Amino acid sequence: MSSAASLPDRSAAEQARLEGLLREVFDQRIRFNCWIGLRVHSLAPERTQMAFDMRDELVGNYVQGRLHGGMIAATLDTVGGLAVAVALAEKHKGETAEQIGHRFNRVGTIDMRVDYLRPGMGDSFVATGRVIRLGGRIASVQMMLENDVGDTIATGTAAYVIT
Repeated sequence: MSSAASLPDRSAAEQARLEGLLREVFDQRIRFNCWIGLRVHSLAPERTQMAFDMRDELVGNYVQGRLHGGMIAATLDTVGGLAVAVALAEKHKGETAEQIGHRFNRVGTIDMRVDYLRPGMGDSFVATGRVIRLGGRIASVQMMLENDVGDTIATGTAAYVIT
């Protein structure tokens, strides 16, 4: 068996290990995510999500209590990276959690655009990432940030290198 296509799909136990690894990496090992309170919400391939609660430390406009634009951009970039990791896992279903982790370690953002649509107001937020194309070297992702009442705060598109 020399190609990933000829390998069997990972077992349910290995899939659970992979999902646990992704949650551990994004929720605990990436210390910036811990610091801003960002956590994995869903690992569904078609709708990968991360969430966070509003806190005083995340305010950019202190008069109106709006979410900082940098927090919005960082969240969209992070959920985009998570979406790429999940897409890589789907593409390489015969690989172990460790092998997918190794692949993810080589992922990096090469371009990102953010469109700020509404003020970042809300008690909590959910960011969604969806891979549009997973090529051999580049992944294209669309992202969206919504508040707790369903308002779209921002959208983004990004390209990630997946060497």
